[in-house]
Amino acid sequence: MKKVMLAAAVSGSFWGPVAQATTLYNQDGTQLDVYGRIAMGVAGGGPEFDSAGNAMNDGVEFVDIYSRLGFRMSHEVTSDLTAFGRLEWRFKGNEDDANNGFDETRQSYIGLASKRYGTFQAGNFDSFYAQFVSLPFDVYLDRGLLFNSSGIQSRGDSIGYYTPALNGFTTFVQFKHYSERGLTVDEQTREGEVVATQGGVRYQHGSLKVGLGAVENVVRGGGNGEMLYGLIGSYDISDQLSTRLGLETQADSDLYGGGFDTAGVGATYTVGPWAFVADYYNVERDKGEESNAWAAGTYYKVSDAFDVFVELADSDAPSIRHESLADSTYWLAGARYHF
Repeated sequence: MKKVMLAAAVSGSFWGPVAQATTLYNQDGTQLDVYGRIAMGVAGGGPEFDSAGNAMNDGVEFVDIYSRLGFRMSHEVTSDLTAFGRLEWRFKGNEDDANNGFDETRQSYIGLASKRYGTFQAGNFDSFYAQFVSLPFDVYLDRGLLFNSSGIQSRGDSIGYYTPALNGFTTFVQFKHYSERGLTVDEQTREGEVVATQGGVRYQHGSLKVGLGAVENVVRGGGNGEMLYGLIGSYDISDQLSTRLGLETQADSDLYGGGFDTAGVGATYTVGPWAFVADYYNVERDKGEESNAWAAGTYYKVSDAFDVFVELADSDAPSIRHESLADSTYWLAGARYHF
């Protein structure tokens, strides 16, 4: 069966993770691809205390690293209009969860794409904020990304639209609906039925990519009811070196708190089959708390379908010391096979 390379959801010149797909059917403008990955590793370290101050075990554990299986479907309606769909599940292959099979429907959406008029989609999909704004920092397989990612005010019951690129600019808007249909009075929430909106614009020209976005971070979706704003970009200095810089802010709520200002800087360097990434964050919370965080990773591409890696992530490191590495740094080592 013919193998085709899918677009990589990474910034700059970082070679992975690149998903491979096998075309199951391709005839008369209709195509069906199957894709996935199996990822296993060993993890340890991380926080020694929970948010309540209780001591936790941070010992070594064999883990599944977001293994998945999915299908991509498309049908050419006209020379300009394509109907498409996607369905993707997550499964866990480590010992504790081996009998549970698929444990999450990660993507399930349909849509229409026009080169002239743009793309509309509906269902369960990654947030457009993550796809158009925070994507340059989403280079880690597990922990390490402090900017908001794919789940923010998205997934199920969502619709979205983004324009074709015009002089380098692409604008987007998305709506997430939280329904209370069928709930009794006792089951209904304080916020009631809510629609969370997000939108923004991305500019891309040559080696430069910059995204500006805003998210109505409603309480029903895990937010604090205030607006979240992000300005995040990347620049490829060369074919081997890519840099990134970002700012994200959210106002503090009188009822829920949650206000913060986050600044991040990072880089990706590739040489042959090797890739190295590193990021640093400073977080100022509206309650007067300030912390620093960092993450780093090393990846080796054994083949187009197989890679191995090591990642480190420290959620609160005012300075990188040997003691902090020994006490609180989360580490992950493993391998992935793409198909």
